[in-house]
Amino acid sequence: MKKIYNCLFVLFLIGLIGIPMDNVNAGNKDRSGQAGAGELLINPWANSSGWGSVNTANAIGLEAMYSNIAGIAHTTGTEIIFSYTDWLQGSGINIMAFGFSQKLGKNKGVLGVSIMSMNFGEIDITTTASPEGTTGTFKPSYLNINLAYAKAFSNSIYGGLNVKLISESISDASAMGVALDAGVQYITGAKDQIKFGVALKNVGAPMKFSGDGLSFRGIIDTHGNDNDRFTVEQRSQGYELPATLRIGASYDFLIGDLHRITLAGNFTSNSFTKDQITLGLEYALKYYFSLRAGYTYQDGIFAGTVAESGNVFGGFSAGFSVAVPLNKEKGTGIGIDYSYRSTYLYAGTHTIGIKLNF
Repeated sequence: MKKIYNCLFVLFLIGLIGIPMDNVNAGNKDRSGQAGAGELLINPWANSSGWGSVNTANAIGLEAMYSNIAGIAHTTGTEIIFSYTDWLQGSGINIMAFGFSQKLGKNKGVLGVSIMSMNFGEIDITTTASPEGTTGTFKPSYLNINLAYAKAFSNSIYGGLNVKLISESISDASAMGVALDAGVQYITGAKDQIKFGVALKNVGAPMKFSGDGLSFRGIIDTHGNDNDRFTVEQRSQGYELPATLRIGASYDFLIGDLHRITLAGNFTSNSFTKDQITLGLEYALKYYFSLRAGYTYQDGIFAGTVAESGNVFGGFSAGFSVAVPLNKEKGTGIGIDYSYRSTYLYAGTHTIGIKLNF
């Protein structure tokens, strides 16, 4: 049976790598700005974002819903996470995220649900007749809802699938879409210290805006007859989702029973932006305390400007976690995570999260 799982894993791995390469022109900077739903590329979780989301291979628990959905299969009971992100500090944008994962039983897999909401604050309504914005305000809303399932197929192979509902709206126009994530993880080594992972993310049909904001009232001049007034609805151009392929590996250096140092690397192939290479390092004192940092490289990042790199982020990220076990035998506990991501503009991005395991 283990050989069958290994064969299926290899076939699935080839499929994940081969499908996007055959259908998208990955890493093409000339296509930057042609995709929408950019919020799908934002990691709202504090733990994994602290080292640049490098943990495609070794993501464990609920936070794996961003890095590699297969990782939620490691959930041993119930896990809940609340997180808050001050996105590009000074811009007035914040992100709220909530997630819940539950082990369904022995060999029955894990079910996960998460919600991410972006708040842009109040924006003045401007029109051609009122360019100063004196007619009121509106609040844009971005909302992503994830429903995931992952399972351990053997002691070494984990796989998962995530279905995303995407909603983007303003006061008089909105767009809805559905995307899929799929991922696998492979763990080997005498002490499970070697890990590999592949994740295909944000695969779905194009989205398109519709609503009253795309319509206007017009008049056909037929000798002043007001009955010739009509409503014209404009058609919005559709936009693609930002599909990505992530390939990662990690190695755990185990120092006695208390200390662990993990070296991780990740390659992200983006369909509509530049490809990225991330390296990360994490130190952990068992499960009580961990400290991590990462650096993400892409073409033009050393230029130090958004125009050259095509990204507001400077590449460096860091974070830490503190956990307090409540019951060691049952594996219950509470933890706090924090991360910082450097940016060229504003004062960086800060994320803090609270994690509950029971």
